[in-house]
Amino acid sequence: MQQINVLGTELQPCSYDPMTGYYRTGCCEQRGDDPGMHVVCCRVTDDFLDFSASQGNDLTTPMPQYGFAGLTDGDQWCVCAPRWAEALEAGHACPVVLEATHVSALEYVDLDDLRAHAVGAN
Repeated sequence: MQQINVLGTELQPCSYDPMTGYYRTGCCEQRGDDPGMHVVCCRVTDDFLDFSASQGNDLTTPMPQYGFAGLTDGDQWCVCAPRWAEALEAGHACPVVLEATHVSALEYVDLDDLRAHAVGAN
């Protein structure tokens, strides 16, 4: 089944290093069974990572038991759409790769907000 991005075209990979996605395929795909909606492809910043940790989701600490080395500024990662929306509202949103962000993200955030934070938009 073809996955579609927020631009209405074929979903592109987000990151293979680090390997991301709920299904660890490198893509922010949605198959209907990801309760966290890990569908926004972000280029994380230190500010976003600090905000996420303050909300109870530490993305910087390695968890080798899950093959997770921890994220650093500049890594691309499939972020939960509700968390990105929270970060946006709080002024801590990080850049988004539109071509790699699944269309289901639009259930949580407006396309105009995603475009305003698109990689290369600023």
